[in-house]
Amino acid sequence: MSRGRTALLAVALAACLALLSGCHGRKELGAFAVPDAFDTTRRHEITFWAKNDTNMTQVAIYEEAIASFESLYPNIDVNLRLYTDYGKIYNDVITNISTNTTPNVCITYPDHIATYLTGTNSVVPLDALFADAQYGLAGSALRFDSPGQEEIVPQFLQECMLEGSHYAMPFMRSTEACYVNKTYVEALGYTLPDVLTWDFIWEVSEAAMAKDAEGNFLINGQKVMIPFIYKSTDNMMIQMLRQKQAGYAGEDGEIQIFNDTTKALLYTVAGHAGTGAFSTFKISSYPANFLNAGQCIFAVDSTAGATWMGCDAPLIDISEEKLVDFDIEVMMVPQFDPEHPQMISQGPSVCVFNKEDPQEVLASWLFAQYLLTDDVQIAYASTEGYVPVTTQAQQSERYADYLRRSGEDNDAHYSVKIDASRLLLEHTDKTFVTPVFNGSASLRNAAGQMIEEVTKSARRKKTVDEAYMQALFADMTALYRLDQIETGGSAEEEDLGALPAASAALLITLAAVWCAMGAYVLAQAIRKKK
Repeated sequence: MSRGRTALLAVALAACLALLSGCHGRKELGAFAVPDAFDTTRRHEITFWAKNDTNMTQVAIYEEAIASFESLYPNIDVNLRLYTDYGKIYNDVITNISTNTTPNVCITYPDHIATYLTGTNSVVPLDALFADAQYGLAGSALRFDSPGQEEIVPQFLQECMLEGSHYAMPFMRSTEACYVNKTYVEALGYTLPDVLTWDFIWEVSEAAMAKDAEGNFLINGQKVMIPFIYKSTDNMMIQMLRQKQAGYAGEDGEIQIFNDTTKALLYTVAGHAGTGAFSTFKISSYPANFLNAGQCIFAVDSTAGATWMGCDAPLIDISEEKLVDFDIEVMMVPQFDPEHPQMISQGPSVCVFNKEDPQEVLASWLFAQYLLTDDVQIAYASTEGYVPVTTQAQQSERYADYLRRSGEDNDAHYSVKIDASRLLLEHTDKTFVTPVFNGSASLRNAAGQMIEEVTKSARRKKTVDEAYMQALFADMTALYRLDQIETGGSAEEEDLGALPAASAALLITLAAVWCAMGAYVLAQAIRKKK
């Protein structure tokens, strides 16, 4: 082979290798430094990726917030891109990191941000921006009333801390609630306690399984009854372990979930799943649909799902003829120790992505910060059982008036929705967050998947014993690569890790196409040489 051909082949090979490595990495951006001043003479176009549950009221709030912000900063144009699923945002961000085409501002979760950061500085650490005298929280040069850092609820802000720095700000917060058909509980001869316990829920759920001679459930006269349905089984396992003071994960990423307490909890779940007294959203469908049809007694879902719960709910998902009238109670998730309740804090956060132009990052930060203003916080929180993340908004007269009007109507002031908000407002000090690290999202998935697996197995009458548990632990470790999570390292120093399958496939396909194009160009060049 001639030297010319060898050189051409080397160039093509290098190009292909570079493209393939782009599937796993990205061009490094410089560390972000806050500019001395925001240049208002330049135009900036920034993208904002957000999630909504096809709730047009929430969409209108985003659009109104953007319009109000753009009127304050006419040189900044904000382009909104809506998603219906946080997982899709996560996949798209991961895909775009490798090509430096991430959004500017994104609604996301800290677990996801931990993965965005692996091997990159794609997300801006916000501490310097928080503290900046001009453009930071409550900064002097802002054109709007921004809360100070001390006015962000500390429990909510703590969740946004990764590797000693804040990489996000909380946007909205919720917790989980147990929506209870009080009518059926009392018909079964029970009285609701002040705080639900796991023993109480299991006992009532089993009592509700009694049938008549025709096979109808005595409690509702129907062929269908699943007394206890849990929406997010990852939260179910995490909260049970926390309440038991058992291992889940260390702050440095140590995997602790595969322990005897986890095993005992799974045996309990399997026992009640085997009788039909327990199921999950993934197996049976939305808890709200069963609750509203009189086919469920204890429906656990986010407080942000309150507008689907109850026979007068504004977002009912079943036909009117299937609705059953009942008294609904909004209660804390079941506890092992009702004297010391523990419930998870959850909800979307906002992060800012790094760009080559510091002025573009500053424009993005200004918009992200605007999302914490009272107008945005109170308006968005009022759409669901969310609570504002700032004490400034929580303590405002406008928000107090909203809470006082509970039950005034079954729309904006739907009582179940406001009860769900009050649940978190009154018990914020009882909430906790899980450690965030590269791989924490995978661990969360594994926690929920174990409950899903034992529930399916029990319903199919499979044997759930010690051998089953050992195999389940091994399967979860392998499936979610939990044995490959590094502990104690900096996110910036770790490998990017496993990409979501769809994202990895897309990047590999793109690389293959470019390599094929390179090969074609090489072939043409060789032909011309001949």
